Amino acid sequence: MTDKTPAYLNIDRENHPAVLAGRRSRDAVEVRDKQAWLDNFSATGSVEDPVGPSMFDEEAKGHRGAEGLSAFWDKAIAPTEKIDFQFEKEIICGDEVAYIGKIVTHIAGHVSEAEGVFTYRADADGKMQALRAYWEVEATIASTRKA
Repeated sequence: MTDKTPAYLNIDRENHPAVLAGRRSRDAVEVRDKQAWLDNFSATGSVEDPVGPSMFDEEAKGHRGAEGLSAFWDKAIAPTEKIDFQFEKEIICGDEVAYIGKIVTHIAGHVSEAEGVFTYRADADGKMQALRAYWEVEATIASTRKA
């Protein structure tokens, strides 16, 4: 391909800003590093996990800014023993990446699987602007089993 090839025809899957921001987010969760996870977000970054009302966000407004993101970590990530990200498909469009797959959560001797679509959007500086997760609460609760 030549230098005049549009970026959308020559996607750099390893260095795409949203891919990198998503990887940093998952790495921080894996090693339980709340500060690294928070530092990965832009000042106006947000999380909707899941999108819509849930036990993490009854009003479905999302978690925004440092205080909101910190509260989300404390409510959704901190109580877990381990979270595995098992993505089968990666789709990159513009400044976003979507993954199709599941997130497996280990908590209190139990395991649940949230099947869905998980998106990450990076800003111009490569910081996480938005993390959105499309998974069904009811189906995930129904998947819960002893570890």
